[in-house]
Amino acid sequence: MSGSLAIVGAATILSGRWRAPIVTGADTVIVRDGVIAAVGSQSELQAEVDASPLVLGAQGTTVAPGLIDSHCHVVLGDYTPRQKTVDFLASYVHGGITSVVSPGEIHAPGRPSTASGVKALAIAAKECFDNFHPNGMTVHAGAVVLEPTLSEKDFADLQEAGVHLAKFGFGRYADPADGADQVRWAKEHGITVMSHSGGASIPGSKPITPEHLMLLAPHICGHINGGPTSLHEDGVDLLMDQTDMALQLVQAGNLRSAVRIIDRAFDRDMFDRIVIGSDTPTGTGVMPLGVMKTVAELSSLSRVAPALVWAAATGNNANVWDLPAGFLEPGRAADIVIMDAPWGSTRDDALGALEVGDIPGISAVITGGVVRTLRSRNTPQAARAATVTPALPHLDSSGH
Repeated sequence: MSGSLAIVGAATILSGRWRAPIVTGADTVIVRDGVIAAVGSQSELQAEVDASPLVLGAQGTTVAPGLIDSHCHVVLGDYTPRQKTVDFLASYVHGGITSVVSPGEIHAPGRPSTASGVKALAIAAKECFDNFHPNGMTVHAGAVVLEPTLSEKDFADLQEAGVHLAKFGFGRYADPADGADQVRWAKEHGITVMSHSGGASIPGSKPITPEHLMLLAPHICGHINGGPTSLHEDGVDLLMDQTDMALQLVQAGNLRSAVRIIDRAFDRDMFDRIVIGSDTPTGTGVMPLGVMKTVAELSSLSRVAPALVWAAATGNNANVWDLPAGFLEPGRAADIVIMDAPWGSTRDDALGALEVGDIPGISAVITGGVVRTLRSRNTPQAARAATVTPALPHLDSSGH
């Protein structure tokens, strides 16, 4: 039973669903063949625990869906040309990020703008990462960068090739409003469209205003809190109140804006539209703890409880992009993090640590039902570490 195990002894299990963020009465998760088979009490699931080839003891800590970075600048392979760094995705797994969504492979050196080149880059990135899982991570790549050279037939070609992501904001448009046809065609062919918003992020790109976004009507307003420059508050409120697009908050943005947006979304019962990403690697750098840091900042500075913020970085992302992971419930991909308050924290569990702005200590990361690391090399050490039976000698004590 490859990718099969049991997790027992959890004090808290996060569901990934913001309206019911904690699974009540549950301390055990059963995984079979890379998929979650059951979540409940050990007393009810003991036969499944006994049948599991591997048992992780959570030791009274928190078990949660793995984080989804909904704005991670991949290109090809585990290398970022923007920061000239190798193995960054494998390191992100040590930050609790078990899957990422590409906002377009815009950092590819010499990135093409012709229709043939744009399509080729998206298809190649998608198919490469379909076959490549750095440290077990799932990379949803191949986001076509919308260009004025793309015709409606090109989107039919992309749909046939399995491309289901698109990014607007870096194409060679004289005016961003000129991209309305490409956004519409992408949506008509089942492609989820994320748009840049706010000020220009790299030389050659253009600011995209709330008025542009109202006209373009993408599925997701990328980094609405700034990438890195935030939209004006009045423009943000317009998008929140007069559209249904998802509202992405990122680490590489404006923290003050992010706190205001998440509070306003919660107060107005539109929290399902809040999604979280890192928007790295960019000029902000390579940040393995980028998503975790955003969760900690928003948990400690906003009025939203940490379990709900975690849901915005997991289940909300899964719903908006139609991803297989993001929830701890039967039938979902078994991408799981076990974590606790870090040594030295003033709080005694992971949610308490997040509430005061501390980064939790990760003691295990699981993707596809396979343990990828014990004791993260990037977070502080967990006050209580998960145990595993039988031992996994290939995962040494440093988590490498």
